[in-house]
Amino acid sequence: MAKKVAIIAANGGLFDAYKVFNIATAAAATEAEVAIFFTFEGLNLIHKEAYKNLPLPEGKEHFQEGFQKANVPAIPELVEMAKEMGVKMIACQMTMDVMGLEKEHFVDGIDVGGAVTFLDFAKDADVTLTF
Repeated sequence: MAKKVAIIAANGGLFDAYKVFNIATAAAATEAEVAIFFTFEGLNLIHKEAYKNLPLPEGKEHFQEGFQKANVPAIPELVEMAKEMGVKMIACQMTMDVMGLEKEHFVDGIDVGGAVTFLDFAKDADVTLTF
């Protein structure tokens, strides 16, 4: 029986993106059903412009070179991988309304929904994570 992994992405930095998409794609690779709920700053991880230049924590700029040397895919590539692997991505409708954002501001293939949409998925998840 396949597992369910529910992830809340509430932060919008580069480290946050790598945590979210690393776990999501690893879980999907094990044939788990995966959903990510993007809320508040977490929406940056799927925003068409923002996800190309996510900030590193202050003083951690040297990691950028390490990511390149280690051949770690860029966030846009990881988003595409996650979509191809069937990871469900849900943008928080309330946060979008508060920030004046529309579905068109985000990468293709996402869903827009409220907390209840995510909770319906997460209610019987085997693993629930927040980043």
